[in-house]
Amino acid sequence: MKVLQINKLYYPHVGGVENHVRSLSVGLKDRADVRVLCANDGPRIAHDVVDGIEVTRLPNLYAGLSAPVAPAFLRRLPDGACDIQHLHFPSGFPEIALANAGRKVAKAIVVTYHSDIVRQKRLGRLFQPFAEKLLARADRIIVGSPNLIYNSRLLGQVKAVKDKCVVIPFGVDPKAFEVTDQVARKVEGIKATYGDRLVFFLGRLIYYKGVDHLIRAMTEVKGMLLVGGTGPLEGKLKALAQEIGVADKVVFLGSITEDERSAYYRACDVFVLPSVEPSEAYGLAQVEAHMCGKPVVSTRLPTGVPFVNRDGVTGFVVPPADDKALARALNNLLDDEGLRLEMGERARERALAEFTIDRMVDRTIEVYSDVLSGRRPQWARGLSQ
Repeated sequence: MKVLQINKLYYPHVGGVENHVRSLSVGLKDRADVRVLCANDGPRIAHDVVDGIEVTRLPNLYAGLSAPVAPAFLRRLPDGACDIQHLHFPSGFPEIALANAGRKVAKAIVVTYHSDIVRQKRLGRLFQPFAEKLLARADRIIVGSPNLIYNSRLLGQVKAVKDKCVVIPFGVDPKAFEVTDQVARKVEGIKATYGDRLVFFLGRLIYYKGVDHLIRAMTEVKGMLLVGGTGPLEGKLKALAQEIGVADKVVFLGSITEDERSAYYRACDVFVLPSVEPSEAYGLAQVEAHMCGKPVVSTRLPTGVPFVNRDGVTGFVVPPADDKALARALNNLLDDEGLRLEMGERARERALAEFTIDRMVDRTIEVYSDVLSGRRPQWARGLSQ
């Protein structure tokens, strides 16, 4: 089976979608002939091999990596004869190319729909006709959670599109979060440095993550907040912590390496994802925390976030941008060790059952086989509720 994964970028750790495409591609490579087509970070075409996978990077005429302008997709896609062209939405020029290309480009088109276009509203309106045409043409549409089908303005409105959707939860590698001797020593060091009652956040410091609300919530939380990650709001967030008098219990850790993530998840008592906008389509960091046996406090967004973290089961889900509700949920878990451990264990069991890369790859292979065999979609096959 020849599979072409198509995304705007293919650089590890650039963002959640890029990491997902990488994990999926690596997981598939022993079961299919996988190649990747994406945009470059400059105006030239490039060919290389990443993780044992052939990657073709097309010229990018715009320096901003978040929205590459790569018109070469329009003429390059039809050259890629394969069984499956698997596009990761939203990507921009790849959608336009697939929406207008002939069906001969592949035996089947599969789209993983990661999220609506949320912030760039004008661009979204211009792009919508191409997106609608692509979704109508797609043989199958993969989503990470049922929430996205219900709430997406493109997926849930047209029955013919909705009926092509299947739910495949995004996954992580459990081995990456095992407790090694090195991780155990790092956990001891974190606890010795910062004490007990540790709340941990990990993510980019950008507008939709809601870290400002988390910092305000810390005025009512007895504990220490560790903030992992960097971003354009870092300076403002540090100033906010100083201004409201919580700078002594909010620590900005900067970038957290892959090797360090497991230790911080293990050292904390509660992980928190305070996102305030639907740009937070999934929150895979929740799965990572769950894999380490930690409960999560997250927000009730119309995306996959509350699907991953089940309210009252694996943690608590609170209204977005509600500082007091965030503080109450954090205090409930910090004050009740039994509840914290019980939720953490349930979280780990669910993560191992539903949110591993192996499970995600198995389900994706099933989708590929279904579309090539002409079988009807099975909306949530094997998905426990």
